[in-house]
Amino acid sequence: MSATILSLSDVELLDRQITQLMDGKYISEAEVKTLCEKAREILSEENNVQPVKVPVTICGDIHGQFHDLIELFRIGGYLPDTNYLFTGDYVDRGYYSVECVSLLVSLKVRYRDRITITRGNHESRQITQVYGFYDECMRKYNSANVWKYFTDLFDYLPLTALVENQIFCLHGGLSPSLDTLDHIRQLDRIQEVPHEGAMCDLLWSDPDEKPGWGISPRGAGFTFGQDNSEQFNHTNNLKLIARAHQLVMEGYSWCHDRNVVTIFSAPNYCYRCGNQAGIIEVDENLNQNFIQFDPAPRRGEPNIAQRTPDYFL
Repeated sequence: MSATILSLSDVELLDRQITQLMDGKYISEAEVKTLCEKAREILSEENNVQPVKVPVTICGDIHGQFHDLIELFRIGGYLPDTNYLFTGDYVDRGYYSVECVSLLVSLKVRYRDRITITRGNHESRQITQVYGFYDECMRKYNSANVWKYFTDLFDYLPLTALVENQIFCLHGGLSPSLDTLDHIRQLDRIQEVPHEGAMCDLLWSDPDEKPGWGISPRGAGFTFGQDNSEQFNHTNNLKLIARAHQLVMEGYSWCHDRNVVTIFSAPNYCYRCGNQAGIIEVDENLNQNFIQFDPAPRRGEPNIAQRTPDYFL
């Protein structure tokens, strides 16, 4: 059965919510519940390797940096005029995870064919209890319900996306147990991110200068060498792997002889790293245009003195 078509009243409600969220005001718990129910219907029809058409703008980690997400839209263009592909890590670390994830899910429900949102390693019950999203939901709603609605929804997010069969997009990286896109298509993704195995690797792995597979210092996933990415691209007729997951100071960074690019879309990450953010515009001919941007001006944001837990995800 295909996902419900939006009624006129649905559209009006979503437009109101999106306006409210773009203005930095979060929506009610009841509205989040309904939103997540509608999003679940849409996401359950999507694939583990979700096809995406060009033109599209590919984005990396957001991590609750709401003002910077609004800056990203200001620079990259607003939906539905610009198509977007977000590759995970919408929540944790920044102060506005609720607003970021609510806005992106609202945009998904309103413009389902214009925006693709895949899963990051932070779209997980366990990680969000340590790195901020759970606490933020408790603080803003005085209950864990909103956290539960979103983390239940995260189980339905596609694991990866494929732009015109040529650019493979995901949060983390490759897995020694996955040779082909068909292997990824066969995974059962409707679950909490496991601690190990193929699904875990897609969300946790990183490219490395050393060849072959290595043990990841993150404690999950693997490191993979240029030989692995070249082999994967060759086997699957891919031009490029575009992934996020790692802070890169210029907002994007090539590796593995341009077989892999890392994109990171949270400028001045954790409000202290001093990095630029990046997004990739892919046009009708699959040409890539990299746009870098700096943090948005801060309005009414607390001075950052509080330490967020340190691990370099």
